[in-house]
Amino acid sequence: MDHRATDDTDPFETNRRYLGSVAYRLLGSFTDAEDVLQEAWLRWQAADRAAVDDPRAFLTTVVTRLCYDQLGSARARREAYYGEWLPEPSVSYASTPDSPAELAERGESVSLALLAVLEQLTPAERAAFVLHDVFAVGFEDIAASLDRTPDATRQLASRARRRVRDGGRHASADPAAHRRAVEAFADASTRGDILGLMEVLDPDVVWHSDGGGIVRAGVRPVLGSEKVARLVGGLVAKWFTPEHGLDLALVNGEPGLVWYDRPTGTVAGVLAFTVADGRITEAYVVVNPEKLGRITPIGS
Repeated sequence: MDHRATDDTDPFETNRRYLGSVAYRLLGSFTDAEDVLQEAWLRWQAADRAAVDDPRAFLTTVVTRLCYDQLGSARARREAYYGEWLPEPSVSYASTPDSPAELAERGESVSLALLAVLEQLTPAERAAFVLHDVFAVGFEDIAASLDRTPDATRQLASRARRRVRDGGRHASADPAAHRRAVEAFADASTRGDILGLMEVLDPDVVWHSDGGGIVRAGVRPVLGSEKVARLVGGLVAKWFTPEHGLDLALVNGEPGLVWYDRPTGTVAGVLAFTVADGRITEAYVVVNPEKLGRITPIGS
């Protein structure tokens, strides 16, 4: 059933982008988010519309409950995952910042690094944090979604906030500095310049990679600038040929890189970074092809 062909004045269609953003940030997967939207649409069709005072709030509750139900089984699948599990990246090539209306529709940008940290939270903590801190949903509405009291929901969000702060690494809020570090990394990488790489990598940098057991990738994170620089140098020497290209892109709203095969236009990897004090402190490299099929390289 192609419910996208329905009247775009329908509240579900009006809020589709917002609901998809909520589901993606709760689940870290576009595929899972689409499944949730399909089920939410079916429930909306069966709902007593006359009894719904606020369709957006109603639909947010439906999507949240569906995601909450999925998070438990998703955690079990990810614990059995081969190597590190990283969220599915969101890539855009926008040259101009989003308008305030677009930002409000999608919610505050959530980096790939933050999505990875959110995996450490319980489903209830994640839902409370994402809905309140990212989408500014009130605790009364979140409580209804989670079948908790507003006070309990407020405590969940506070606990999640502390865990996110403790589990993440300090990152620069300067987009220009972030972009310069990514560009320096790309330049040094493509030239095989190990010393240049070490200059842009924090001494305690952590390299995360996700091949899903389909493409070869590290099973565990690689720690330290010397090890990461040599790893990158080896990967470039082996896999980066004239037939490959590297695009600067926005990965989950922050400067990152898209590596692709020129003849086929197939994306082979997406790299996201955390930058502090002008140096890369963490790199998140997604090479699992099941997580890259939606992405089209700009330079292909």
